[in-house]
Amino acid sequence: MTEIRLLLTAVQYFTRIRVPAWVGHAPERLTGAIRYFPAIGLVVGASGAAVMWLAALALPAPLPAILSTTVTILMTGAIHEDGLADTCDGLGGGATRERAIEIMKDPRIGVFGAIALILMLLLKIATLSLLPLWTAMAALVASHAFSRFCAVLVIVAGRYVGSADRSRSAPVVERVKVGDVVVAALFGLPALVLCGPRVIVAIVVALVLVGVLWRWCVQRIGGYTGDTLGATQQVAEIGCYVGLLGMSG
Repeated sequence: MTEIRLLLTAVQYFTRIRVPAWVGHAPERLTGAIRYFPAIGLVVGASGAAVMWLAALALPAPLPAILSTTVTILMTGAIHEDGLADTCDGLGGGATRERAIEIMKDPRIGVFGAIALILMLLLKIATLSLLPLWTAMAALVASHAFSRFCAVLVIVAGRYVGSADRSRSAPVVERVKVGDVVVAALFGLPALVLCGPRVIVAIVVALVLVGVLWRWCVQRIGGYTGDTLGATQQVAEIGCYVGLLGMSG
């Protein structure tokens, strides 16, 4: 029952899916719920893949990709997209560490964030539209799970520098255990086999992009925040799509 509660806690905080009332609303449980981030990715990715398949029965490209992307955003409440925008605004517009973090906390979107969102959506829709249908569907499931596993790796390897009283991710970063990473890997990695051997390139591209982002965050603000975790998920997801498309050409 404890594990079910942790899973539903992750669903509650990082999707718009309703959970039973008995789950409650305890931010401190997010520390253990980290292990189920990739499981959320499986649900979101599978939902997007189902919508893509249904849309492809009657609609031409790029509409299936647009609709599937829309569904994944609605399911998560755009929490990761918001993190990407805030990260780009903060790192791109803040001259100092303190100013960068302050900008990330600002609910208003700036030029860097708006450009990042536009480019991100264009890249997602373009790559998914150019991939064969079944490859695109597999990519949705695998990439959403793997990208969230990448966020878990950043939590383990990095240092949290956000504001504990403002970030939804603050309770997650307090005590990450080896067992959490193992469970996260069990949910985040197996779906990659759906993409076949070409997934190796996708993984490499995604990890390189995550590494570049992580290094940028460390240099600019000394670690990561809840926003940069959202940006990590987005960057890794797009990296997977681009890698798969490159191998399909």
